Amino acid sequence: MKKKILFIVCLTITSLSMYSQSDSLHVKSVVNSHLKSYEVKSAIEVESLVPMFLTGGYHFAVGYRYERFRVRLSVINGGTYDAETAGVNNSSAGFKRYYKTSPGVFLGYNIWRNLELYTYLESHTFGIEQKSTGIRKDIHSTDTGLGLSYQFFIGRYFYIQPGMHVYLRGNKSIDFGTVNYSISNVDLSPVIRLGVRLWSKDK
Repeated sequence: MKKKILFIVCLTITSLSMYSQSDSLHVKSVVNSHLKSYEVKSAIEVESLVPMFLTGGYHFAVGYRYERFRVRLSVINGGTYDAETAGVNNSSAGFKRYYKTSPGVFLGYNIWRNLELYTYLESHTFGIEQKSTGIRKDIHSTDTGLGLSYQFFIGRYFYIQPGMHVYLRGNKSIDFGTVNYSISNVDLSPVIRLGVRLWSKDK
């Protein structure tokens, strides 16, 4: 009986040791893969702000990375997403604001590993809807600002990139007859992008 108990204990210890080593190797593999993701010399990445698809719109961006710098070109259409709720000032409860098809260019720098600080210039066309009447009018705005986001790589190629955008714009307004709509000068907008690194060259 004592021999059987001793055998079971030894077998359990051996199994736990093997599992621990296997788990350790897996963790090291994930960490090494993540380290590789920001050590590349150059890369081409394609990504999308996926929530836009959930509201009937779309977003696509393609970027080129060299060392810590990255340049991206993007196009966005927000569908039924109401951007008015992101406004910090001048935001109006009586109106909705929709992203119509708009292009943009982004310039970023990795300040630490995959933590990217970037600025942008976007030529936005917004559809402004008065809730009480359903009347829509367009307003154009050239927006700039800052963004901060982090690329969490799943393996070496796929990544999730959550972040925060601060949009800045000049004064713009539209006359709706009985009321004048003024667009917010500042938007605070959380973002989450899914992307893939199509090609890369190691250092």
